Amino acid sequence: MRNSRALAATAAAVAALGLAAPSAAARDGMNFRLSNIVALPSVIARGGQLTITVDGCPSGGTATSDAFQPTPLTPIHGANQTAKGTATINNNARPGAHSITVNCNGRSLTNPAAFTVIGGVRGGLGGSSSSGATPIDMAIGGGLVAAAVIGGGVFWMRRRSEKHI
Repeated sequence: MRNSRALAATAAAVAALGLAAPSAAARDGMNFRLSNIVALPSVIARGGQLTITVDGCPSGGTATSDAFQPTPLTPIHGANQTAKGTATINNNARPGAHSITVNCNGRSLTNPAAFTVIGGVRGGLGGSSSSGATPIDMAIGGGLVAAAVIGGGVFWMRRRSEKHI
């Protein structure tokens, strides 16, 4: 049993080293490497503005997603090989996780779950919503409030009578 655990740990370490080595060698051979797509805020409502930042894109590029129109990325002055853009989330974007694909100098990179769109609320309907409390729910709530008022009154009256003794 111990030998199998040690063998599994060794295999995992060798696999991690093997996966890391080609990316380290590839980074040394290029002037830039497209990486690190960041979308802020990570949870956003429809119609909100999303700031996209990507490293390794010194001359700018384009960010695309199914939740917003293609957005230009412009280089940030003073930041080394970083580009930034602002996208507006479509009003008809489906709720859930969305990906962002960045194209820069003929290279592309995708962040599969870069941000999450939350569904809107049904504001302004007031009491006309059909999915709210039913008449039975209202009767139960009213009964509980009435019981609380009566119980509080009885308690207050008993405390008041004890002071006269």
